[in-house]
Amino acid sequence: MSHEKFQSCIDACYDCATECKHCTNACLEESDVKELTHCIKINSDCAAMCVLAAKLMAGGSEFSIQICEICAGICNACAKECENHLHLEHCKKCAEVCRRCVKECRMMSREALML
Repeated sequence: MSHEKFQSCIDACYDCATECKHCTNACLEESDVKELTHCIKINSDCAAMCVLAAKLMAGGSEFSIQICEICAGICNACAKECENHLHLEHCKKCAEVCRRCVKECRMMSREALML
């Protein structure tokens, strides 16, 4: 599987990982950090999964489809969690970027299955 065909998904995964890391750090600086515990944890998981998915796609892994399906699920959960905190600009931005990653990962999976 050629990684060039899925470059937009790779980019979306790296963007999502970056935004999730930023959201994690910003949540840790909020005054109500205890209320953001789940958000912090899921952001961390999402960032790690997005980096893994991007690396496997870039390497042409035969497991890219499965990993992207899992990645889409985690990104969706992360977006939902961040949407619980839309009063925080970093959570709003994170949710948007996660939604883009969900879309890209699902599109990548569908396209790869047609190959």
